[in-house]
Amino acid sequence: MVIRHRHGERSHADALRASVAAARALEAQGRRISRLDIGEPHFPTAPHIIDAAHRAMRDGATKYVSPQGLPELREAIASAQRARGLDAHADEIVVTPGVKPMLMYALASVCHAGDELLVPDPGYPGYIAAARLAGAHVRSYPITRTGDAFGIDLGQLHATITAATRVLVINSPNNPTGMVLETRALEGIAELARRHDLWVLSDEIYSALIYDQEPRRSIATLAGMRERTIVVDGFSKAYAMTGWRLGYAVLPSRLVSPVTALVADGSTCTPPFVQHAGIAALTGPQNGVAEMRRAYRARRDSLVHQLNAIRGMHAVTPPGAFYAFADVSGLMTRNSIVSSADLATNLLHEYHVACVAGPAFGVRGEAHLRFSFAVSRDHLDDALRRLDAWGESLRS
Repeated sequence: MVIRHRHGERSHADALRASVAAARALEAQGRRISRLDIGEPHFPTAPHIIDAAHRAMRDGATKYVSPQGLPELREAIASAQRARGLDAHADEIVVTPGVKPMLMYALASVCHAGDELLVPDPGYPGYIAAARLAGAHVRSYPITRTGDAFGIDLGQLHATITAATRVLVINSPNNPTGMVLETRALEGIAELARRHDLWVLSDEIYSALIYDQEPRRSIATLAGMRERTIVVDGFSKAYAMTGWRLGYAVLPSRLVSPVTALVADGSTCTPPFVQHAGIAALTGPQNGVAEMRRAYRARRDSLVHQLNAIRGMHAVTPPGAFYAFADVSGLMTRNSIVSSADLATNLLHEYHVACVAGPAFGVRGEAHLRFSFAVSRDHLDDALRRLDAWGESLRS
């Protein structure tokens, strides 16, 4: 299935932005909305990270710097990646003001006119936007639920690969499903990439947020994959630094120069005081990350329990990230609701709980709603009470 963005056609990213805008519009009217729509940690950035940025600014770190990133930050990133088993070196890392620009720069460096990019469906809509900016065509492969787990069917993935396929995007843990790819699945994907000579763009932004399993190694650690894998990561989720805009990629050495040139032309550099904050995040205390992970796990369990208490709704317990992707097909059938977008609108306007309708993440997201549990405990408890009332209203 080739997805093309024609003039006037609404993209998945447009749908996601419209969902967030609808909640903000109600807040602007004075309504108190339970915001389970945005994937943003409610925790504040740790004080030692903020202090590092303040010191850097006072010390004059406010000028242009290398578009590749400060050597000290790149070395800290390389050290953190080596701790995960990835053979990474500072000269193979490029830093950007957020992950989104890196998606575009990385894809632009490997894609040519007519090339195809394979993206997960449901999946983060930013991949499609970056691919189109890079001039690539987009095809999707399915993320499917079997029993109580989401996963990738390697046979279905193989069937989507064509002679024009150039890049395969994977995201584990996955937004919106929370899926975490097992080692066997990663090995199968790696075998397909090697056989068909594909680049793999591995989005690992949620790698620090895995709850009931051991941390997973990157696909780039597998045989023959380091030289064909672009590992994309950042500081927003693990370190509660969404507004700082700090991302990076661990690249095969042959891509460092072209990606750095695109950074220089596109965004010049990443603010140096922000990079100093990143150094503090990686080299300072890590107990805050562990604390967030424990809190999210408890909030995940509460949310999933409440969602599954609503007749006609089924939510898989996500092993990673901070989203519950609930199947609402039974709820829609019982209440003669045509689309999950209509259901999300009803929940927002009648019970003031904001979530995101599944089609914002791809056509296979229909009949699903995504709920974020990256909110405070009090905020979540309020949302759970509203969800319970909403569920009761749908029974009558």
